[in-house]
Amino acid sequence: MNNTLFDLSGKVAVVTGGNGGIGLGMARGLADAGAAVAVIGRNESKSASAVDDLRRRGVKAIAVATDVTDGSAVSAMIERVVRELGGINILVNNAGMSIRKPPHELEIEEWRKVIDTNLTSAFVCSKAAYPALKASRSGKVINIGSMMSIFGASFAPAYAASKGGIVQYTRACATAWAADNIQVNAILPGWVDTDLTRAARQQVAGLHERVLARTPAARWGAGSDFAGIAVFLASAASDFVTGTAIPIDGGYSIMG
Repeated sequence: MNNTLFDLSGKVAVVTGGNGGIGLGMARGLADAGAAVAVIGRNESKSASAVDDLRRRGVKAIAVATDVTDGSAVSAMIERVVRELGGINILVNNAGMSIRKPPHELEIEEWRKVIDTNLTSAFVCSKAAYPALKASRSGKVINIGSMMSIFGASFAPAYAASKGGIVQYTRACATAWAADNIQVNAILPGWVDTDLTRAARQQVAGLHERVLARTPAARWGAGSDFAGIAVFLASAASDFVTGTAIPIDGGYSIMG
């Protein structure tokens, strides 16, 4: 196999929510393949730690504290990344959160907060990054969906709506930007051991046992499980792959 197919040397990646969990796992994979990485998040100490980790892997890395729901802040972030790292080839829209309540108990302010963080931020960041992605002539966008893009959950109405929206937004961008040689894909993580799901296990009785029982791999995922898919979708190996939504779930979504 041509080893250059997965080589990201000279590429620049922006990873929102890249300072922990799935985002950091993907950022590490991109860095190990040679990409410079901009870690975007609001927790500056976590981002600084993530940048130190990435730099030890031998690549350039910066942290930019940004509210990814704020158009002006995102535009300033994109300008800084282009200025300091030389462009943008790869955008990973990973920022996310959840508020766990049934639909009849969720307040409209809570609904809007989840939708803005998970879905609107992907629109804001993608729109702001589009000129740089187009200029690269080989742009890649990776949006992070969820098993809730596929399944319903009584305790996650806003989260599920946002993640279902991510899949359709991915398809819209894939068709709109194909002429610019920008591929846009989504990944749908299964149950992964992160700060977000640790809280879910505390709040949803029996969740841990149900996840293990339904997952053929018989374990929760780890951030490192997302390094390979990140490199594939960010590299020339996926140049004819666009508009897809790929489960990374240990078989959870195909278990009968």
